[in-house]
Amino acid sequence: MSSQLLIEERSATSAHPPAFTRKPKKARITPAGVGAVLVLALLAIAWLVPFVWAVITSLKTETDAGSTPVTLVPASGFTFDAYAKVLGEGNVLTWTFNSLFTSVMITLITVVTSALAAYAFSRLDFSGRRWLYAVVIGAIIIPPQVLIIPLFYEMLTLGLVDTYWGIILPQVIAPAMVFVLKKFFDQIPIELEEAARVDGASRLRVFLTIVLPLSRAVLAAVSIFVFIAAWNNFLWPFIVTNDTALMTLPVGLQTVKSAYGVQYAQSMALAILAALPLIIVFLIFQRQIIKGIATTGLGGQ
Repeated sequence: MSSQLLIEERSATSAHPPAFTRKPKKARITPAGVGAVLVLALLAIAWLVPFVWAVITSLKTETDAGSTPVTLVPASGFTFDAYAKVLGEGNVLTWTFNSLFTSVMITLITVVTSALAAYAFSRLDFSGRRWLYAVVIGAIIIPPQVLIIPLFYEMLTLGLVDTYWGIILPQVIAPAMVFVLKKFFDQIPIELEEAARVDGASRLRVFLTIVLPLSRAVLAAVSIFVFIAAWNNFLWPFIVTNDTALMTLPVGLQTVKSAYGVQYAQSMALAILAALPLIIVFLIFQRQIIKGIATTGLGGQ
């Protein structure tokens, strides 16, 4: 009977809301806000113009792309000949699979190892913890190009040159991601973990069932950042692979060259094909990227 009265009381309250409700505040237009919008609009146009020009050039014939004066609309009309030649001369589907496979594997291994290392630095008290964390922070400022020669000799010694693992393993170490995840784990209330430990949960179970679910936003952001970096990486896959069947998309597309000098339409078609998967990823996960940047403080907070 009491539950029925409670339900009736809630329905009556929802049917007749209180008279005194707080009205939402209207957004105030300020000169600083207008200036910020204008600056962002100019930056967006500055980024968009080269991309649109690359798309238009890729849809021209080689004659129109190399003719002067430069025109926006080609005299011969738009065509997909450049894309047809690039796709016909190269093994693009194989290179796309290689890029997708290696990027996904790099992302999975990096996120797992970085999350475990960050949680250890955040919650565990072990000997040499501060010194080891200082090494991780110091590794952030080391340019990756410095490590190319020793990494190549290491892969050569292990027999991993011209293999998928030779592409993947040297790219799974991400000190910056360890730093970002540790900052986020430090903000999680430790009382939640202590309550689970009192109930008998192990450290690993606490990490899997409490810490990781609370870290979905930052994990998604880290995953996207690592995936984009792995997809765009040209130098290391270029050095460690010689077999065309194992090349990633950025490396493989550079092998599609014509013997007749610079082919502007084909070059732009190559650039568009290499950038298209990342544009699709960003359009699908843009909300997670923005939320992750705001959560982790990568936006300059």
